[in-house]
Amino acid sequence: MEYWGYHLILDCKNGDLEKVKSPDNIKSFVKELVKEINMIAWGDPKLEHFATHNADAAGYSLVQLIETSSITGHFVDKSGDCYIDIFSCKGFDIDTAKSVVNEYFSPKQIKVTYLTRQA
Repeated sequence: MEYWGYHLILDCKNGDLEKVKSPDNIKSFVKELVKEINMIAWGDPKLEHFATHNADAAGYSLVQLIETSSITGHFVDKSGDCYIDIFSCKGFDIDTAKSVVNEYFSPKQIKVTYLTRQA
């Protein structure tokens, strides 16, 4: 079976608050992730702080275009939760991606959802 795309969804709970709230850490994370999963970044990551009107949702949102699609994420200031998606038409190692997430955010739990899209 031929696949057109690979989509890894990581729902991370209770990460290190200082790391989750640090724009420098988030930028370092995505640069390391791109390197470790053998992708090619297109430009710098876009990182903005959103939802400041809602303490339960406020945090940084990330978009990093890669040659084969994108990496996105939202990092919640209050809880330390992180929601990270990697979508690519080029395959990548799930365990490597999880390892980089663990290194940069130290979540207590990661729920993994992995989807493949057929050509």
